[in-house]
Amino acid sequence: KHLGFVWGPGDILVYETIYKASGGCPFVHEVRKDEDIYSPILRKLFNESHHIFVGLQRIREDLPSKNKKPQFVSISKNYRSVIRACMEELQQVAGIVSILLAVELIWNLCEVLFIDAAPAGSLVLHLLDWVRLHKADVDEKAREVLASESPAEHQAYWDVISYVLQGRMDEARQVLVKQAALQPAARVMFKLLDNLLMKMPIFNVHSPGETQTLTEFDVKWRHWREEVDHCLQDQSFASNRHLEDICKILVGDEDVLLEYKELLSTWYHFLVTRLLFSHPTVKPTELHYYAQSSMHMFLDTRSVPEPLDSILLAAFEFDIHQVIKDCSIALNNWWFVGHLTDLLDHCKLLQSHNLHFGSNLREFLLLEYASGLFTHHSLWQLAVDYFDHCPEFGRVYLELQIERVPLDTERKALKVIRICEQRQMTEQVRSICKIMAKKALRNNRLGSALSWSIRAKDAAFATLISERFLQDYCAKGTFSDLDLIDNLGPAMLLSDRLTFLGKYREFHRLYGEKRFSDAAKLLLSLMTAKIAPHSFWMTLLTDALPLLEQKEVNWPTTLTSILNFFLLT
Repeated sequence: KHLGFVWGPGDILVYETIYKASGGCPFVHEVRKDEDIYSPILRKLFNESHHIFVGLQRIREDLPSKNKKPQFVSISKNYRSVIRACMEELQQVAGIVSILLAVELIWNLCEVLFIDAAPAGSLVLHLLDWVRLHKADVDEKAREVLASESPAEHQAYWDVISYVLQGRMDEARQVLVKQAALQPAARVMFKLLDNLLMKMPIFNVHSPGETQTLTEFDVKWRHWREEVDHCLQDQSFASNRHLEDICKILVGDEDVLLEYKELLSTWYHFLVTRLLFSHPTVKPTELHYYAQSSMHMFLDTRSVPEPLDSILLAAFEFDIHQVIKDCSIALNNWWFVGHLTDLLDHCKLLQSHNLHFGSNLREFLLLEYASGLFTHHSLWQLAVDYFDHCPEFGRVYLELQIERVPLDTERKALKVIRICEQRQMTEQVRSICKIMAKKALRNNRLGSALSWSIRAKDAAFATLISERFLQDYCAKGTFSDLDLIDNLGPAMLLSDRLTFLGKYREFHRLYGEKRFSDAAKLLLSLMTAKIAPHSFWMTLLTDALPLLEQKEVNWPTTLTSILNFFLLT
């Protein structure tokens, strides 16, 4: 069998060619390239991120980089907060929540490594925050244990080690106190461990009242590490396996860490814990080595890394383009890669990467994302701003896409026209007005059709509609849409027939106001100008006859002019 296909603006119609391809055929399939665009529950993500995107474009290029960095970090956090807000509303939709979790995990890591560019010392602390944010079940389990009748005897009590694995020593100490109270004989052991946990140095470049250098911290940390190591050599915790394991974790014992795979749950949590207790001053340039070895140590040798693993590893290797490439393949829409690439581009991290067909990577991804938005019945309006901020091809894409917006109502048509007029897209304005004029004429709404044709400056169509107005007048004896015809103004000059319609209506108005002399002059001018349709001559003659009976009209001159008109034509 063979497949036939037809490209659409945001999808493809695929059909088996042995069947007739038609709307009612069950073998015609619609293949959408950006299915998430049509998810009503993700509407908030698209709308909110649009505002953040527009705000980012307004940051002045001439500002020094050091002044812009806090703004970029703040914008990155805003994007993540929108993702988080969506996740909180989508707890029932497991599939989408898992995707958003992965998206925020990747974005947060990129924020730490690329946008905030955390240096040695604070880097591990940032990575700890990253892990804690994405391993939030630790607090939930601890609350469950502490809320029980006897926390120290709870089966999950020793999951307190999770706090240690995340570097949360204060919380770990608070939970360990419960166990110490139950074991008076082991109180000295618990006190010793509590002291080690309390004394663990944490690098803090922003400590109030003091400035700590990386060297000072390293000396302090090594001294603490020797103290912990000494406790292990003395077998201070040999009688309590759990306390001994905690002590071994403090010295970065990788074999013990791997025994707690279930609590760590991921290789990148293992990586950060390993760095915390073995290499707290790791430099960004060294991360890739520890990331690769941690993944290989943690994952089963027979298992193939998931796409998420490959993306995170590429980030730890500082391969931005590989992160974007892998995300483009793994994720089912362009939202993430489009917005992240735009932010990275503003941070001057993608300047060297241009594509072979002329556009840079940022613009290509934004164009793809915006094109997907344009297929949606309401999100298309957001896409306009994305096209506006694609200097190379944005205008061309917008011109092509704007003509595909379904013009369901006049209100929507006016919205589209306003967008086009703001961007001097005159051809698109004319095209839309013509479409609306024809649609109104099909529905016999002559006033609307005439208004749209005037706006389109379409003389031929204005002539056609004017003819219809005159035919209606002949059939009914009255004009419809008087407000429009009475207020044509200079627009009546668009075509001779429209001019005649406007002036003929003015003749009727003068006659109705009993200004017979002015009415007669106007009627004669319409006759002599020869802009009246042939089918309307007898109507003009019939209109002239009552004027001959009025005293203020110079009837011999008027009659002569009328006779000359009919004889000459």
